[in-house]
Formats: sequence, C-alpha cells, structure tokens
Amino acid sequence: MKYVIISPVRDEEANLARTIESVINQSVRPCEWVIVNDGSTDNSAAIADSYARHHDWIRVCHRENRGFRKSGGGVVDAFNDGYRILRSADWDFIVKLDGDLSFGPSYFQSCFDVFEQEKTLGIVGGTIYNMINGQAYLETCPTFHVRGATKIYRRACWEAIGGFWPAPGWDTMDEVKAQMLGWSTRTLPNLHVLHHRPTGKNDGTWGAGFKNGRANYICGYHPLFMLLKCLKRIAMTPYVIQSAALFCGFMSGYLRGIPQADDRATIMYLRRQQLSRLLGRDTIWR
Repeated sequence: MKYVIISPVRDEEANLARTIESVINQSVRPCEWVIVNDGSTDNSAAIADSYARHHDWIRVCHRENRGFRKSGGGVVDAFNDGYRILRSADWDFIVKLDGDLSFGPSYFQSCFDVFEQEKTLGIVGGTIYNMINGQAYLETCPTFHVRGATKIYRRACWEAIGGFWPAPGWDTMDEVKAQMLGWSTRTLPNLHVLHHRPTGKNDGTWGAGFKNGRANYICGYHPLFMLLKCLKRIAMTPYVIQSAALFCGFMSGYLRGIPQADDRATIMYLRRQQLSRLLGRDTIWR
C-alpha cells in the first residue's frame, strides 16, 4: 500500500516531535510526507526541518505567517499547498494528519487492512483520545465521522469528492459527499490515537461551541435537526453554555449572511439524512 501524508502544522513545538516519531516508527512508512509549516511563531519549523534533513521522504513547506488562526479554511489552504508540491504520483491513499498526535507502530497498516477488506470504504481514521492533565479521555463522535485530525482517504474516493471544501465544516462535508456518492466512512474503535492538544482547547468552551455551530451552519445542517441537537446538549457538561454557544454560532450564519457550502446536492442529502434520523429511519448514523 503506497500512501502519502500531508500535515498542516502551526505552533506545535510541544507535540510535533512525537507525531514525527510515531510516523517514523510505523511498520509501513509513507512514500512521502509533506509537513506544511503554516506560519508558526515557535520552533515548529526548526523541528520539522531537523527531521527532514535525516529522512529523505520527509519534506517541509514553509508558509508566511498570516498573523492569526484561520478557522477551517486555514487548515485547508495549508493542506492544499502541501498537496500541490507532492512528488509521488502513484499513491493509493492520502492522509491528512495533524501535528499533535501520537499512535502505535501498526496504526497505518491496521487501517490499510480494513481498507483491503472493504472495497467501498472511502475514509477511515482511528478513535481520538484527548490527553488532558496526563489522562486520556475518549472523544465521542458518530461512527461515520472521522475526526479531522487523522483522516485516510482511498484515492478513488478522494478524487470523487474533489478534495476539501475550504471553510469550517470541511471534515463533515467530505464524509457526507463520500456517503452520497456510495462510499462508506468510519472511525475504527480498536485503533486509538492520542490527541495532545484537544480540538478547541485554545478557544474555551464558548468559543469552541460557537465555531462548531458556525461550521454546522456552513455545512447546511437542517434547522430542526440543529435545534434538537442544541436542546440535547443542554444536559451535557458544561451545562447550558455549550448548547447556547452552538445555537448562537449556527444562527450567526443566517444573521450575517455567511455563504454555505457551494454544493446544494450534498447539503440536501445531509438534510434528508438528518430528517430520517429524527424519524428513526436508517441513516449514515446507523
């Protein structure tokens, strides 16, 4: 199995080395790995360059510092810069991998074994465990959803979906479109990935919830489904705050006239799936 990795990285000096070591120690290594330094202001660039000097299959692409974190679209822009300079042409799988993860030496081989068994499987990734104060906490998500931190795409699926939507919610739109086109997508429960800087950690509870709600709007979530999602979150810790942030983020899209994903077919497919779920029918959530 030939695979390539692209890793958008910004200010990950505390975690990048362990991610690189995890890949170096894989039982099957990538034929090429492009680490995209997305304008880091810490030592991330130096760490990546140091490893690239010792491993000819690791390359580093340096981008100018835009001066801020660009939610969703910044990651996609950085990924696309890495994608454009790939030298390998005959890869079978492409991986979007964050620079704050660690995983066991058989991680990629185990994923490829599942791909080999299921020919219609288009996107796969391991189960995320967030490291908080030295403890690993499971990050729950629907089975069909593969977290953006670690996503492996079969080439035919990647080409069918046409890459990433350059905005928040890209890591939902890719899976929904893949499902619409007949591919399956899945998080593998027996493969664990440690996430050393949990998603939204720097944004706080309100900021992370607001961004999530805005991403749901951009993906075209059905308003009724979103309302019920927010009501359900009221009973989850931290109580009320997360739910209110989700709702405000979602509604802000309408109030500010923010464009949704430019793919009506995928949005309508997602909305039909969400309504079917509310009615208890078979859906991508299964």
